[in-house]
Amino acid sequence: MERQSETGLPLERLLAKIEQGEARCGVVGLGYVGLPLAVEMAHSGFRVLGFEVSAEVARQVNAGVSHIGDIDSAELARLVEDGRMEATTDPARLAECDVISVCVPTPLSKTRDPDVSFVVAATEAVAAVLRTGQLIILESTTYPGTTRELMLPMLEERGLVAGIDFFVCFSPERVDPGNAVWQIRNTPKVIGGVTDACLRAGAAVYGRVMERVIAVSSTEAAELTKLLENTFRAVNIALVNEMAQVSDRLDVDVFEVIEAAASKPFGFMRFTPGPGIGGHCIPLDPHYLAWKMRTLNYKTRLIDLAGEVNSEMPRYVVTKVQDALNDERKAINGSRILMLGVAYKRDIGDVRESPALDILRLLETKGAEVDYHDPHVPRLAHDGLHRNSVPYEAARLPSYDLVLITTDHQAVDYGLLVDSGALVVDTRNALATIRSDRVIALSGRKRAGPTLDPGRRVVESAVG
Repeated sequence: MERQSETGLPLERLLAKIEQGEARCGVVGLGYVGLPLAVEMAHSGFRVLGFEVSAEVARQVNAGVSHIGDIDSAELARLVEDGRMEATTDPARLAECDVISVCVPTPLSKTRDPDVSFVVAATEAVAAVLRTGQLIILESTTYPGTTRELMLPMLEERGLVAGIDFFVCFSPERVDPGNAVWQIRNTPKVIGGVTDACLRAGAAVYGRVMERVIAVSSTEAAELTKLLENTFRAVNIALVNEMAQVSDRLDVDVFEVIEAAASKPFGFMRFTPGPGIGGHCIPLDPHYLAWKMRTLNYKTRLIDLAGEVNSEMPRYVVTKVQDALNDERKAINGSRILMLGVAYKRDIGDVRESPALDILRLLETKGAEVDYHDPHVPRLAHDGLHRNSVPYEAARLPSYDLVLITTDHQAVDYGLLVDSGALVVDTRNALATIRSDRVIALSGRKRAGPTLDPGRRVVESAVG
């Protein structure tokens, strides 16, 4: 039997289903990336089937209960009740879907090599039920070549041909947890296809879900786009983290320097230092690119150096704590320390790759007794750490020798901290307007600061 051309019936039928809103969309993995995507697809009029290996997550979704902070449970419940959203643990049901977006984790191994086992498992599940006319989109961040070199052969193993019988794309996720402005719908969506027909199908479905779709020439270009975005951030964060240590040796507040530099209207982009980098993207993504380049006998020197600088920040913070206690004639061994925040960034409960966890372990290794308070992480059970958030109360603060701000959650009353007279090491510039010899910044010794009104960060001057 003669095959249809690349612009034949399977593509036209799929495009028609997408245009009419009749395509059934599947999402493999209902985590930080998959659940928000599934919800947005449902809002766009598609019926969505989410596949999860976790029976508990599937049960919660079907009960209209969100386990992701950015997704409101009431919103999810409405979609479930309307029949727009459903979750399953049965991979065979992926055969019902016309579009399947794969949103599974892509961690690094202990040797910092890509672990694509979740992508392989997801692809095997899809390949087992693959049929003519389906569109498969990989969203998981990975090294350039994964879609074409790893997924495609597995999907074509049973004889169907990509671009003719079915369609394959890569579209990097751009989820920023806790960001109330840039979300799935209004964040431009990059997509590349294995063939032109694949790209047409992928752009059509995401064009109904997102406000703007950016088409690139290949899956490799789309894969590299995501790695460039986060490598750019990792390198610039490493620069300001190193600048924090430079400023410390010069007894200068690095945040004051950055604020002044940011007043330049051209040629400067504002990045801020901190106790390290966290989350699933910035600490990991550059290593995918570095690994791929090693296979091509190229050493990514700048990426490797940035990784070294960023990974050393927790030790730098512990040194700041040790010096602060030493100035009080106290040893870190036996001191009681309260950490404010264990999430990797402000106003979310995500602790993946959080530098606060490294700092906590380093402090305890040196003999400190460490408690933590985090309004977004009431219980910490991650990578061998098991404990509960303690209350943040004025009466409790004097019992600590030092308070370490590792995450600047807006829900925390920092005025309570200042009023207590506690010794504070502030790694996030949360107390930027406070001038006190009890507050130690990420760089410089004491934040005694200028005598200008602390609320005035820009001073205008005129002559004549």
